[in-house]
Amino acid sequence: MKTSILIASVFTFVAVASLQAQQKTVSDPSTITRNNIQDTGKVTTKVKIVGGAQMLPSKNIVENASQSKDHTTLVKAIQAAGLTDSLKAAGPFTVFAPTNDAFAKLPAGTLDTLTKASNKEKLSGIVSNHIVAGKMTSRDLATAVSKANGNATLTTVEGDLLKVSINAEKNLQIEDSQGNIALVTVFDVEQSNGIVHVINNVLLPKN
Repeated sequence: MKTSILIASVFTFVAVASLQAQQKTVSDPSTITRNNIQDTGKVTTKVKIVGGAQMLPSKNIVENASQSKDHTTLVKAIQAAGLTDSLKAAGPFTVFAPTNDAFAKLPAGTLDTLTKASNKEKLSGIVSNHIVAGKMTSRDLATAVSKANGNATLTTVEGDLLKVSINAEKNLQIEDSQGNIALVTVFDVEQSNGIVHVINNVLLPKN
């Protein structure tokens, strides 16, 4: 009889201990915190594909642009203009990045002329006209347009003005001082030192 009672007591103790351990596992704040950290770690910025390459948010503007087969002309222009180090700096910058096709729309021979050493200052002005200090996402740009009653104005690093608006097809468009209009074709490409929006035309400064 005593043996039966002893065995029953042992089973009861084990069952209670097991239940307490389960409850502790569920309610233990340290366990919940660890799970939350693991879940949070899975939430990452969406990596976009531009020119057939992944644009990694951990890389800077020049590093990412160098991987895009659609931006080889832009990278060449950045290098010839002596702006490589500037666009590798901390920033942040917002860059409207013309594709190779955008540069191809310029008059024949224009880029060859601009990339000559004697035209470095002029080329620098053109490249700088695609850069705005600070980070502006597509939402920031749309908000600016709304607050400005349809036409927002941005000042480029070159010191020129760009007009931002939303066209009838609900596309963000950028207009330079010469009246050239570029549409944003890829939005919000995150960089370690800012953000890039791909555009389909070159934005020229006033002069």
